[in-house]
Amino acid sequence: MRPAPCASTTASRAAEASTSGRGAAPQQNHRWLAALRQQNSSSGRRWQSGQQQQLSSALSQRGQRLQAATSPPFFERGSSSLDEAAGGAQLTAASGAVGQERIGVLLLNLGGPDSLDDVQPFLYNLFADPDIIRLPAPAQFLQPVIAQLVSTLRAPKSREGYEAIGGGSPLRRITEEQAAALRASLQSKGISAHTYVAMRYWFPFTEEAISAVKRDGITQLVVLPLYPQFSVSTSGSSLRLLERLLKQDPMLTGVKHVVIPSWYQRPGYVRAMADLIVAELRSGAFPAEELDDVEIFFSAHGVPVSYIDEGDPYKEEMEECVQLVMGELKRRGIANSHTLAYQSRVGPVEWLKPYTDDSIRDLARGGVRSLLAVPISFVSEHIETLEEIDCEYRELAEESGIQHWGRVPALNTNPTFIDDLADAVAEALPYVGSLQRPAGALPLSAGDSLVPLGEVDALLETYDRDRKALPTPVLMWRWGWTKSAETWNGRIAMLALVLILLLEATTGRGVLTLTRMLEMHHLMPPPS
Repeated sequence: MRPAPCASTTASRAAEASTSGRGAAPQQNHRWLAALRQQNSSSGRRWQSGQQQQLSSALSQRGQRLQAATSPPFFERGSSSLDEAAGGAQLTAASGAVGQERIGVLLLNLGGPDSLDDVQPFLYNLFADPDIIRLPAPAQFLQPVIAQLVSTLRAPKSREGYEAIGGGSPLRRITEEQAAALRASLQSKGISAHTYVAMRYWFPFTEEAISAVKRDGITQLVVLPLYPQFSVSTSGSSLRLLERLLKQDPMLTGVKHVVIPSWYQRPGYVRAMADLIVAELRSGAFPAEELDDVEIFFSAHGVPVSYIDEGDPYKEEMEECVQLVMGELKRRGIANSHTLAYQSRVGPVEWLKPYTDDSIRDLARGGVRSLLAVPISFVSEHIETLEEIDCEYRELAEESGIQHWGRVPALNTNPTFIDDLADAVAEALPYVGSLQRPAGALPLSAGDSLVPLGEVDALLETYDRDRKALPTPVLMWRWGWTKSAETWNGRIAMLALVLILLLEATTGRGVLTLTRMLEMHHLMPPPS
């Protein structure tokens, strides 16, 4: 039986307070300016001068990949303080630069099943992505078979999880609410823009969103992944699909675009996260006399270690993000101990450590009795917050000896957060379709992320050079001679063939052997 707190999570509480101030800057903001200037000298592009910072040894591999890129992939961004939120002058510059262009903002997200019947095909789309399950080149033809097998095996447990949170994922509804709130915020800043929701693995699919972009005649597109930190396994996969769609449709070749690949360092995001943490600490979930002893427990979505070894910046961006949030809390007089751990690992490969479940046990063994869970990489409530954190990890914490538990809600449509996203879009508009700073454009105010602004193909050239083939998303199987039925019949046939060959190879008594035996006993005519 699931614990009672699952049915009514702390995430439903409104947390819209906003205060000023910023967190202490991380010890070192990594820059790739030297590598980029070296490229620019060969390509003839000019970059604004700025302070050169020494490349960290932890970034050496990514620096090499940057230098190997065929063109300068990123814009040089201003180095102004995080304190400087986007101001009216910057928004005016952005508005004036776009003129009569038709502006669109494409919000990228993972997607989730709308009902229990959608769970298995959603999981198939997820595991059919070569960025989620990586196979060696000789075995890549097995991707659909493995995706079918894994999704079928995991579907019953996943259905239980979605049933526990109401029978489906709220992600689509919340993302559409975020899109509407972002559109309204941009309008309040004098920027008229269409917003589109593009899910990777379920409705509304990215293909649907791009069709709407074409229908509306968008000429300038800001691509905004709803992942604060960049990873090939999340943003990268959506960007590869977007790259293909933009290139293969002649009607889209004239659409200028820019990608905001990560925004964990933005002032509004940092403040909004700090606001929610402070609100939960003061919510009454913890004894007033023990607030200083509450462990602030950041739980982020994990990725396989192999991604990080290949240059994925997710881990470094996550660690810097936590530093910024804790710095903001310290400015507000909160100096609690904190932990960063990673959840949602799948399969036998090694994922980023420490794992969330192991960390909870270790903290309890170390004497921690009050724990505040902070879903740091999730900006919307979905199964990994509502079920995995609120149910599974809370139950584990209580079993391990944690006496007081709290959970910070996801940002959802938090006004501070949404307003900051609107500022990010406004600041990015002068860069749409150009690899150099437009004349008169002001420096960006948000500080540098490890992955600055860029165009889709340039970002992928740096982080996902293999560009593995992406499968077409599939829906539920339907009766009749339909595309859905054809897809499922093909999967079943391929799975049956693989099983037959495995049986033959391991036992010597597969279908091929049986056929030979029937021929020997004259029960089946031999081949002519």
